[in-house]
Amino acid sequence: MALKLALKVNDLDNVATIFANDADSCDEAEVRDKKGGRETVRVLGPIPYGHKIALRDICPGEDIIKYGEEIGTATRPITKGEHVHVHNLDSKRGRGDWKEGN
Repeated sequence: MALKLALKVNDLDNVATIFANDADSCDEAEVRDKKGGRETVRVLGPIPYGHKIALRDICPGEDIIKYGEEIGTATRPITKGEHVHVHNLDSKRGRGDWKEGN
Protein backbone atom coordinates (compact mmCIF):
# COMPACT_ATOMS: atom_id res chain seq x y z
CA MET A 1 0.00 0.00 0.00
CA ALA A 2 1.42 3.35 -1.07
CA LEU A 3 0.85 6.67 0.69
CA LYS A 4 -0.27 9.48 -1.65
CA LEU A 5 -0.30 13.21 -0.85
CA ALA A 6 -3.54 15.22 -0.78
CA LEU A 7 -4.07 18.83 0.31
CA LYS A 8 -7.02 20.34 2.15
CA VAL A 9 -6.88 24.14 1.90
CA ASN A 10 -9.76 25.31 4.12
CA ASP A 11 -11.28 23.91 7.33
CA LEU A 12 -14.70 23.89 5.62
CA ASP A 13 -13.52 21.67 2.74
CA ASN A 14 -15.13 18.25 2.38
CA VAL A 15 -12.74 17.32 -0.45
CA ALA A 16 -8.96 17.48 -0.89
CA THR A 17 -6.81 17.56 -4.01
CA ILE A 18 -4.63 14.54 -4.80
CA PHE A 19 -1.04 15.44 -5.70
CA ALA A 20 0.19 12.02 -6.79
CA ASN A 21 0.10 9.95 -9.94
CA ASP A 22 -1.84 6.69 -10.07
CA ALA A 23 -3.73 6.94 -6.74
CA ASP A 24 -5.91 3.84 -6.60
CA SER A 25 -7.74 1.51 -4.22
CA CYS A 26 -4.50 -0.10 -3.02
CA ASP A 27 -3.39 3.30 -1.65
CA GLU A 28 -4.01 5.66 1.23
CA ALA A 29 -3.95 9.44 0.92
CA GLU A 30 -2.23 11.50 3.57
CA VAL A 31 -4.38 14.63 3.70
CA ARG A 32 -2.46 17.65 4.94
CA ASP A 33 -3.98 20.98 5.91
CA LYS A 34 -2.54 24.49 6.28
CA LYS A 35 -2.26 24.12 10.07
CA GLY A 36 0.04 21.11 9.74
CA GLY A 37 -2.70 18.60 10.50
CA ARG A 38 -2.61 15.20 8.85
CA GLU A 39 -5.31 12.60 8.26
CA THR A 40 -5.13 9.32 6.39
CA VAL A 41 -7.97 8.42 4.01
CA ARG A 42 -8.20 5.10 2.15
CA VAL A 43 -8.51 5.68 -1.62
CA LEU A 44 -11.58 3.88 -3.01
CA GLY A 45 -10.65 3.72 -6.68
CA PRO A 46 -8.54 5.49 -9.27
CA ILE A 47 -8.11 9.24 -8.77
CA PRO A 48 -6.04 11.18 -11.33
CA TYR A 49 -3.41 13.72 -10.30
CA GLY A 50 -5.04 17.05 -9.38
CA HIS A 51 -8.51 15.59 -8.86
CA LYS A 52 -10.59 15.58 -5.67
CA ILE A 53 -10.99 12.92 -2.98
CA ALA A 54 -13.94 12.96 -0.57
CA LEU A 55 -12.86 13.55 3.04
CA ARG A 56 -16.14 12.26 4.46
CA ASP A 57 -19.37 10.74 3.24
CA ILE A 58 -21.37 13.28 1.22
CA CYS A 59 -25.13 12.99 0.64
CA PRO A 60 -26.94 13.70 -2.64
CA GLY A 61 -27.78 17.41 -2.87
CA GLU A 62 -25.04 18.38 -0.41
CA ASP A 63 -22.54 21.05 -1.41
CA ILE A 64 -19.03 20.05 -2.47
CA ILE A 65 -16.68 22.51 -0.77
CA LYS A 66 -13.12 23.14 -1.98
CA TYR A 67 -10.94 26.12 -0.95
CA GLY A 68 -13.81 27.09 1.39
CA GLU A 69 -16.12 27.68 -1.60
CA GLU A 70 -19.16 25.75 -2.84
CA ILE A 71 -18.02 24.38 -6.19
CA GLY A 72 -20.85 21.96 -6.86
CA THR A 73 -23.57 19.70 -5.54
CA ALA A 74 -23.37 15.93 -5.07
CA THR A 75 -25.61 14.14 -7.58
CA ARG A 76 -25.42 10.83 -5.73
CA PRO A 77 -24.02 9.47 -2.45
CA ILE A 78 -20.23 9.90 -2.30
CA THR A 79 -18.25 7.75 0.09
CA LYS A 80 -15.20 8.98 2.02
CA GLY A 81 -12.14 8.22 -0.12
CA GLU A 82 -14.01 8.29 -3.43
CA HIS A 83 -13.07 10.31 -6.51
CA VAL A 84 -15.20 13.50 -6.72
CA HIS A 85 -15.64 14.78 -10.27
CA VAL A 86 -18.25 15.32 -12.99
CA HIS A 87 -19.61 11.77 -12.62
CA ASN A 88 -20.94 12.52 -9.11
CA LEU A 89 -21.27 16.30 -8.87
CA ASP A 90 -23.12 19.05 -10.67
CA SER A 91 -20.88 22.10 -10.96
CA LYS A 92 -22.00 25.51 -9.74
CA ARG A 93 -19.16 27.22 -11.61
CA GLY A 94 -19.61 28.56 -15.12
CA ARG A 95 -23.39 27.98 -15.17
CA GLY A 96 -25.55 30.75 -16.53
CA ASP A 97 -28.51 29.77 -14.35
CA TRP A 98 -26.64 29.83 -11.00
CA LYS A 99 -26.36 32.98 -8.94
CA GLU A 100 -24.92 33.64 -5.48
CA GLY A 101 -27.55 32.89 -2.86
CA ASN A 102 -29.28 30.08 -4.81
